[in-house]
Amino acid sequence: MATQEKNQRFVSRLTRDTLALILAGGRGSRLKQLTDWRAKPAVPFGGKFRIVDFPLSNCLNSDINRISVLTQYKAHSLILHIQKGWSFLRGEFGEFIEIVPAQQRISESNWYQGTADAVYQNLDIIRHHNPEYVLILAGDHIYKMDYGPMLAFHVENKADLTVGCIGVDLQTARSFGVMSVDAEHRITQFDEKPDNPHPMLDDPDSALASMGIYIFNTKFLFEQLIKDSDLNSSSHDFGKDIIPSIIKSYRVFAYPFRGVPSDKDYWRDVGTLDSFWQANLELVGVTPPLNLYDKEWPIWTYQEQLPPAKFVFDDDNGRRGTAIDSMVSGGCIISGSMIKRSLLFSNVRVYEHSELRDSIVLPDVHIGKNCRLTKVVIDKGCEIPDGMVIGEDLEEDRKRGLFISEGGVVLVTPEMLGQNLHKAR
Repeated sequence: MATQEKNQRFVSRLTRDTLALILAGGRGSRLKQLTDWRAKPAVPFGGKFRIVDFPLSNCLNSDINRISVLTQYKAHSLILHIQKGWSFLRGEFGEFIEIVPAQQRISESNWYQGTADAVYQNLDIIRHHNPEYVLILAGDHIYKMDYGPMLAFHVENKADLTVGCIGVDLQTARSFGVMSVDAEHRITQFDEKPDNPHPMLDDPDSALASMGIYIFNTKFLFEQLIKDSDLNSSSHDFGKDIIPSIIKSYRVFAYPFRGVPSDKDYWRDVGTLDSFWQANLELVGVTPPLNLYDKEWPIWTYQEQLPPAKFVFDDDNGRRGTAIDSMVSGGCIISGSMIKRSLLFSNVRVYEHSELRDSIVLPDVHIGKNCRLTKVVIDKGCEIPDGMVIGEDLEEDRKRGLFISEGGVVLVTPEMLGQNLHKAR
């Protein structure tokens, strides 16, 4: 028992000496029109959350209470979400979640040029907080992880940099940084988005991929970013430039991903429409791989105060409000319609004799009467006209200007329906 308590205190001291930087400035162009008006970390997920809620919750649950969120692309909804839902930490105790917009702090002509440059342009802010360690996180992945053991691993190995990693199939690995390691988990090779990923020695069908999670000793981070900023040939990116340049001369280690017990190996990059659709639909299963009901590792968020979901009408003519194998959020009214294996966010209205199957419906959507929607993602604020059928004839959907993914998921946004929700009329 004494050893266990000592280890817990050790990790606790490390987390208090850590500043987390969440890189939340990217558009996420592979999500197509879903990120036309919001940054990828602000995309809704799981019925009531935003993607950014997952790394933020991981930080708080790991006892890391000094967090800077770096924003850039169309960040208004992301900033509002963080201000409304994440402003409960006490500054007088040295705790904060601060929003750091791109400010051209180094040059008046350049916004962030890469992940490393985003951190470099805010070195003065990091210096002000004076952490011992800097934890750099991607703001666009869905997972649960205790960062404390990773910090302990970093210190125990006297590492200059530790990279969080996970095994993925070779095809998926082409979209990530891929590394090779020795018996002590020290990184011996690192390739960013290789055409032919190098497989793991013990699993020839998988590669070791970077999760975009980095722990730096602060002094070492400063040295490397300043050095990189002077290189005209650099793209100023951690995966492309910083990590490959230091693995031979410094102690750079790979930390294998360890999820929390209830979701031990769950990690999703929801960077494409197909992966976004699939990760959301996984949640409606009887035993989903991501447990949103976990009281030991809660996912925090901001949500409106809404009434419970309501299902109305039970007529013999089929006008019956029903949901099967689905998740329906607060404020929804299912009025004489059928919902099957679908996920509805808040304030969705579905009117009589309509049917939804295998669909993701973002907040504030109204679906008219006698509609049939199959395998669709409907963006926030859409008004689906009476009688509209989507997802049954993909060629017809394409002719109407809807986007069809490689996996046959149909994306519907207000602009595709001629509804100028965002643009000036």
